[in-house]
Amino acid sequence: MSRSREPRRPATLASIAAELKVSRTTVSNAYNRPDQLSPELRERVLMAAKRRGYAGPDPVARSLRTRKAGAVGLLLTEALSYSFRDPAAMAFLAGLAESCEAAGQGLLLIPAGPERDDTAAAAVVQQAGVDGFVVYSVADDDPYLMAVRERHLPIVICDQPRGVPEAALVAIDDRAAMKEIAEQVIALGHKHIAVLCMRLGRDRRDGVVPPKRLEGSHFHVQRERIAGVHEAMEEAGLDPSTLTVVERFEHTKRSGHSAAAQALQANRDTTALLCTTDVLALGALNFAKVSGIDVPRQLTVTGFDGVEAAIRDNVTTVRQDAEEKGRRAGTLLLSTSHSGVMATEILPTELVKGRTAAAPPV
Repeated sequence: MSRSREPRRPATLASIAAELKVSRTTVSNAYNRPDQLSPELRERVLMAAKRRGYAGPDPVARSLRTRKAGAVGLLLTEALSYSFRDPAAMAFLAGLAESCEAAGQGLLLIPAGPERDDTAAAAVVQQAGVDGFVVYSVADDDPYLMAVRERHLPIVICDQPRGVPEAALVAIDDRAAMKEIAEQVIALGHKHIAVLCMRLGRDRRDGVVPPKRLEGSHFHVQRERIAGVHEAMEEAGLDPSTLTVVERFEHTKRSGHSAAAQALQANRDTTALLCTTDVLALGALNFAKVSGIDVPRQLTVTGFDGVEAAIRDNVTTVRQDAEEKGRRAGTLLLSTSHSGVMATEILPTELVKGRTAAAPPV
């Protein structure tokens, strides 16, 4: 008699359990909770599954049953291509990934490009199979943030925005940290100062910033760092209205290079460039180098973040632990106590006195 040509039915958790005369839970535990089985029993289950071509419990079915996706969503304010080039973002991602790995959770990256609309944002966020969101430094009017809040899942925000009532927060005191570095520069004798900053809104703008735009900025971090410089100037008897602020939409060394040129053109008496990030500071240093401007004898340049390249080049900057930020954000989101009181963690910063700041030329 010829054998039947009917295709063999694919193995399932139930069929493996029936073959071995064990419960479905036993088969499931062989994959998901191996500590619940003896090594011998687990080996029997895995060998039978391999023989039958069974790859293990269906994660989609499991998530439907448990209502858990087993993953954390990371909402980024930039395109992925940029985020993987930004040193501070990469350090944060490393810390977050470490905390997710320790908890046995996956990590889903959701790039929230600054020029996306509400419809696109809602679609991306609604389709994300995650159990909660870490929001990494977005504008307070970002449509992705609004879509995240509508999911009613746990949220931890890193840096910005502030004041989201249902979210925990991990951040630094941006104003105090920037004020400290500005005080150091003013103490050296600088009176004509410019700030090079990242974008202040989601619209594409490059140039010298008018007061109205600064007051209406939707990015808390940039607004607070500039406010720290204003405070330091005011307390030193300098007029904050004389501060030149130059904004760049793209956060690159090239942007820092062009912003430095524009700042010095706007006020030729400028002797110090205070940059709100190390990336912009490194670009400003490059401008000074190609322009034949001696740093720090003719021009002081400071940064912010304490990224490896800036520390290596002895930039005067503010160091923050971006990797620890990521770890703390992940721990907060994944902790069982997260649903309840919304925690706020303000991490410390450190002023690093490098070789790019000195007294202004006489």
